[in-house]
Amino acid sequence: MSAPVRTLGAVPAEPAATAEESPTALVRRARKIDRVLAETYPEARCELDFANPFELLVVTVLSAQTTDRRVNAARPALFAAYPDARAMAAADRAHLEQLVGPLGFFRAKTESLLKLSAALVADHGGEVPPRLDDLVKLPGVGRKTANVVLGNAFDIPGITVDTHFGRLVRRFGWTAETDPVKVEHAVGALFPRRDWTMLSHHVIWHGRRICHAKKPACGACPVARWCPSYGAGPTDPETAAALVKTQGPA
Repeated sequence: MSAPVRTLGAVPAEPAATAEESPTALVRRARKIDRVLAETYPEARCELDFANPFELLVVTVLSAQTTDRRVNAARPALFAAYPDARAMAAADRAHLEQLVGPLGFFRAKTESLLKLSAALVADHGGEVPPRLDDLVKLPGVGRKTANVVLGNAFDIPGITVDTHFGRLVRRFGWTAETDPVKVEHAVGALFPRRDWTMLSHHVIWHGRRICHAKKPACGACPVARWCPSYGAGPTDPETAAALVKTQGPA
């Protein structure tokens, strides 16, 4: 589904972030931005395909340094051959390398999957644990991956601080932190815990479609009037509209 493009023209003079913005005003502005993003992307979700927690854990690990679309394309054959942790832990390395080869860094990713699956079998009976502390102890799993799995496979709220999320929350002036854990805590303090997972989807979808790293489509941005970084990219509506992507990265 395409992202709606709003022609802004001259952005109304509504308060964005200022040096004098109070904590209460920041919370109100942040939540307003999220509400508008929720309206803009009603279909926002995890863009990795999965059928169960194990699949989501694996595809999230595989998504490093590649695109969700490529991981989704490799997923059916991978899980047809190795549907669970026990099967993957016993996988033939060469065959597993062949299946993940199109995703790049196939030797390192194969090693990660073998170690991850073996740890699930040895420590958790082959099941993915629904606890952050347990997930981050697994080989190749950090807080970002753990929060993806918790929020989307177990409905346990978590904030996913990927490159898009970190970039946008700094542009929005929600935090100046750059460390992902500090970003997670700073942004989490602005929103009810129940909103964290969908907040992550809204922000990430916006980062993939409109608020790009090098040239954000400011003139087509639905939250421009509340954004202190308005003007970082083209503000002309037609120029900006040409930059809008209708889906995540290829």
